[in-house]
Amino acid sequence: MKKLLYIFGSMAVMLSALSCERFLDTQSPSTFDATTVYSNYSLTENTIFSIAQSFGETNNYRGRYLSWIGLNSDIEWYNTFKPTDEKYQIAGYSQEPNNSQLNLNNGPFAKMYEAIERANLCIAGIREYGKPEEKADIAYLLGEALTLRAMIYYDLIRAWGDVPARFEATTSETIYMAKESRDVIFKQLLADLEEAIPYLPYPGANATTSRTDRVNKLFAEGLYARIALMASGYAQRPDDGMVGTGDLGSNRLSNDPELQKSVLYPKALAYLKDAISSGSASLEDFETLWMNQSNQDNLVAGPGHESLYVIPFSNGRGRWNYTFAVRSEGSSYAGGATVTRGGDAGPVPTMWFDYDPSDIRRDITCVNWRWNNQDEPELAGIQRWYFGKYRWDWMTRNKYTGGNDDGVKPVVLRYADILLMAAEIANELDDLSYAKTQLLKVRERAFKGHEEKAEAYVDRITSKDAMFKAIVDERAFEFCGEMTRKFDLIRWGLLKEKMDEAKAKMKNLRDLKGEYAQVNMLGGDVYYQVDGKNIIIYGFTGEAVKPSGAWEKKAEYFTKVVDSKGADTGLYDALVEGIYSRDPEQYMFWPIYNDTMTNSQGRIKNDYGYESL
Repeated sequence: MKKLLYIFGSMAVMLSALSCERFLDTQSPSTFDATTVYSNYSLTENTIFSIAQSFGETNNYRGRYLSWIGLNSDIEWYNTFKPTDEKYQIAGYSQEPNNSQLNLNNGPFAKMYEAIERANLCIAGIREYGKPEEKADIAYLLGEALTLRAMIYYDLIRAWGDVPARFEATTSETIYMAKESRDVIFKQLLADLEEAIPYLPYPGANATTSRTDRVNKLFAEGLYARIALMASGYAQRPDDGMVGTGDLGSNRLSNDPELQKSVLYPKALAYLKDAISSGSASLEDFETLWMNQSNQDNLVAGPGHESLYVIPFSNGRGRWNYTFAVRSEGSSYAGGATVTRGGDAGPVPTMWFDYDPSDIRRDITCVNWRWNNQDEPELAGIQRWYFGKYRWDWMTRNKYTGGNDDGVKPVVLRYADILLMAAEIANELDDLSYAKTQLLKVRERAFKGHEEKAEAYVDRITSKDAMFKAIVDERAFEFCGEMTRKFDLIRWGLLKEKMDEAKAKMKNLRDLKGEYAQVNMLGGDVYYQVDGKNIIIYGFTGEAVKPSGAWEKKAEYFTKVVDSKGADTGLYDALVEGIYSRDPEQYMFWPIYNDTMTNSQGRIKNDYGYESL
């Protein structure tokens, strides 16, 4: 490599999703000698920034990938049921390869490979010219590039399953590539992270790793564990040797001997134990954690802090609260009277009732009200819940004033996940004691002021199976709204089973039967009061008589299905069944879209049944 095509803002790249003509016509505004670039820390660092720059592209992480990838699961769903709506179809497992929201030549598939191409150029340049074996600061940048590339590939596989494997800069001979078995990619990513981890300081060890928008050792160690869990877990897979042939596949484990739990779990647990024993991160007060998230104060990493890595959107980029915050219908908190923002997705209606009343996560995670144009909270209805972790009124530092971007930087990995992954893997390796110790840390934080309940709960776990069930539940309570649940269920082989369970529970809640028979003893009515920036609801937890004092009544809150105008307002059957419209196990992955397939010159084809749609 004699020259490096180098751009600070948008590097010219070769993508499998781009046509040959687009590639050949691309020009770089400036060309620097690679030796000059990669022998200089600041110039090399700017090549790292070019990788992260692609995250904020309009139709990449910012406006397409993060908005949809985690929906639907048994605890989170899209808040609008409309079978003909292509946004609903993404969440409801019924999208097709021509879906207009994602069938884009600048969509997430193309933009992720743009970032991978930048990472490939950076990694090759550092290896050849940077002397990372002699310079610790350059070695850090190599570790950062390897880690970012691993994260992007992890996200590609979460969305599409098997994808092209590009680990070297594209040439005219390699511009069109077919999909590769994800097992090949997994093994490369794990090897890359094993190399990267020693290059990376702990959070807070220096100025760079004191920020959560830069990579640190704990993030890389946690990412290794996430990839190990995915690689050794269940997923829809074509038969061996049939990737890219239109194969329906089956929900199964990998047959690769290098990707078995017995091989990967000991390595993953060792990294997680190092992360825990380092003391370089810790759990924060749960409400403070999320207030800082919306307030954009979540950039501090190191001892005493929980966030390990965030998507590095600028203060004027990203659509996290725009998509997921408690809904605002004209409040000044979210841009004013003509603006409706947030609430595109929320917890399934049963989620709030599944928490223990002493669990502080319940009322922070699950909110049954929205903002009106008088800056007041108002009831939303039993069928419509919002993620209280994300709130416009918490954005006091950089107040949102309207537009399509809010600047909130979504958390990719936090310390609680390190603890719960360690508990899960230790349990699988038959170390129940260590698993219980890590689970208890998360549980005690959730039961602040009632820690004895957390201790009693963990003490009752006496078997491997009981611990696994506790982990399944705890990850739901801890991470609801963070869009990781779908992928937990996939790797456990529980996606459809748990979503069917969610459907049955929602119908029981509507009918006040089964596990919800004693939830509302007021016949479906609730009473409420506005309390500052919240609503107090009476009648959710089995109160037998109406309250005295100044309470507003909302009749038939649980049981109403059709209002006076004939509109469906409750948990009617079609809404509940619509948590998925096609078998989520068969269609757990997104299709490769038509634009990508066309521009691949026929090399990239769909599997999993999409070819027949």
